[in-house]
Amino acid sequence: MNSKLNKPKRRFLLVSGSSYSLVNFRGPLVQSLISAGLEVHAASPGLHDDPRTCRQLEAWGVFVHDIPMQRTGLNPWYDFLTLKALYLLMRNIRPDVVLAYTIKPVVYGMLAAWLAKVPQRYALITGLGYAFAGEARGKRALVFHLVRRLYSAALNKVDKVFFQNPDDESLFRDLGILRDRVPSQVLNGSGVDMAHFATAPLPDGPPRFLLVARLLADKGVRQYAEAARRIKQQHPEVVFQLAGDIDSNPDTISQQELDTWVGEGSLEHLGWLNDVRLALAESSVFVLPSYYREGTPRSILEAMSMGRAVITTDAPGCRETVTNGDNGYLIPVKNVDALVKAMQHFIDRPALVKTMGQRSHEIAKDKYDVHKVNAVMLEAMGIGKPELRNRVQKPFDTITAK
Repeated sequence: MNSKLNKPKRRFLLVSGSSYSLVNFRGPLVQSLISAGLEVHAASPGLHDDPRTCRQLEAWGVFVHDIPMQRTGLNPWYDFLTLKALYLLMRNIRPDVVLAYTIKPVVYGMLAAWLAKVPQRYALITGLGYAFAGEARGKRALVFHLVRRLYSAALNKVDKVFFQNPDDESLFRDLGILRDRVPSQVLNGSGVDMAHFATAPLPDGPPRFLLVARLLADKGVRQYAEAARRIKQQHPEVVFQLAGDIDSNPDTISQQELDTWVGEGSLEHLGWLNDVRLALAESSVFVLPSYYREGTPRSILEAMSMGRAVITTDAPGCRETVTNGDNGYLIPVKNVDALVKAMQHFIDRPALVKTMGQRSHEIAKDKYDVHKVNAVMLEAMGIGKPELRNRVQKPFDTITAK
């Protein structure tokens, strides 16, 4: 009898803070893990309330687990329940490898994996968020110091930490969050599915600017609205669109601000979009004036894949996506004048929309293709380098939501 036929599959557990992201952001990674012959488990809060994601994961052969977790806030009791639930889950399924991403899954997932004696433990830092953005004063300072200690406790019990930009890696080293003995590696973001976000023809007429983001101050939403207001005074035909919802984050903009911008005609609010491709296809230039600690903004990569020029800030995570004057413009953070000037370039020289958009697509294909990014990550985890395919199953191809 061939012993290889009876050898059990290695178990891989992916821990996320959002059920939505398991398919929409990590779908190609999940499929690469399955193709590599692993038994894949996925855990996140709210999975049982997200039947669409559950159906798709289960159709791929993934075992799904709902865990208690508050996405925001630092309530010791609720966070203890998260740690306990993850520990019990790992003791039950006994994974060989755990990969966690976003802050709470990283902190409590890695601590639970250490307590449960999981052989291989990996953390993916997809961005540093509210605690690390802006000046550390008042509540933000308190959150920063607590998050720093939690990260340090968790990350020094892992086999490797993956970062999505070199600035975050350097910061964790400089602050002593990550000790010298723990290896780390910088990836080219989360990658983008070039087939799913295929190039789309540019719209006719004057430039159409688009910002897709959670409606947080640190995302540069206020700077975008002010730049739109100024340009509309001279060029009322130019369109400015904003996609995203008001957030529970302490840094969120108010409904009153949003209503004011829409009411005065500065911009159009598209709300939260389940699929951003139509909005991207109807845009000319993508804008993200963020001063948030981004990993590598997924929204920018999607826009680049679809052939859109980009205006973003010279901030960690954002600066890696744009070569200034090549596929778009890098501007200083919180600088409305510079944002207006960059937008004006596209208004005055509309040919730049096409040439810079083409360069964006070329850069995305060369550097950010999700299959290339995932192959690097899997090889680093000792899982092997999966064959890069021209096309993988797109999210929700198999299961149609009812």
